[in-house]
Amino acid sequence: MHIALLSRNRNLYSTRRLVEAAEQRGHKARVIDTLRCYMSIAAHHPSIHYKGQEIERFDAVIPRIGASVTFYGCAVLRQFEMMGTYVLNDSVAITRSRDKLRSLQLLSRKGLGLPITGFAHSPDDIPDLITMVKGAPLVIKLLEGTQGIGVVLAETNQAAESVIQAFMGMKANIMVQEYIKEARGADIRCFVIGDKVVASMKRQAAEGEFRSNLHRGGTASLIRITPEERSTAIRAAKAMGLRVAGVDLLRAHHGPVIMEVNSSPGLQGIETATGKDIAGMIIEHIEKNAVAPRKTPPKPKG
Repeated sequence: MHIALLSRNRNLYSTRRLVEAAEQRGHKARVIDTLRCYMSIAAHHPSIHYKGQEIERFDAVIPRIGASVTFYGCAVLRQFEMMGTYVLNDSVAITRSRDKLRSLQLLSRKGLGLPITGFAHSPDDIPDLITMVKGAPLVIKLLEGTQGIGVVLAETNQAAESVIQAFMGMKANIMVQEYIKEARGADIRCFVIGDKVVASMKRQAAEGEFRSNLHRGGTASLIRITPEERSTAIRAAKAMGLRVAGVDLLRAHHGPVIMEVNSSPGLQGIETATGKDIAGMIIEHIEKNAVAPRKTPPKPKG
């Protein structure tokens, strides 16, 4: 097969591993800078050009689209879809998962466990918004934030009001969530491929930090998940319409709650913690589905 990887940096661990895994299984893999693609949108011959030439036909595309280029990256991916190319995660699913508020609303519709989340526009509603999520301590998140950036833990109601007012004053879109204290700064990353959780790891926040992101000094270790956690992760990926996803869960007293569904999960942490060939599993999934009759993942309304 001829596989394209949409990635801005061929030296990133995840990109390198996917290329290695594809080549080890006898496929050709080409890394393409998403932002260097440009498109001819025509009724009978939609095409993509890259560095001055029309791009060759690919059997499959693996999107590794960073959050900062979601809009343009998904436009490129849609063009591949129009050309009949199999894409690992389609543009609608990626766009859906990148919108934190919309994704939580879709997960809520499916009855999946979530932290109580509030969203408001007017500063006059801040006191009730804080009460809505059970008061401080609470978490304030920028809707556009990634890798723990733009996430604040407010220890008191007064501090929460000040932070929310500051964000609103900057016209930033934020949401407010209850703080799951019993998680003790740890979350679980479940790596979903198809309809299976193929690997999972516990991410523990660094001392004095509540965000467990590995980019913020968190550590990863192997963990055994419960059947309920496994089912929650699979259902969350399906709710987003993602074939490959990293589902982040917290262990709350009342069961697993979903923090985020990532459409472009990194491979380094999960492969290191589990010792599993996740990249190889992704290529195997493409082999089984790219040449078979297309099965479009269910797309929820909204």
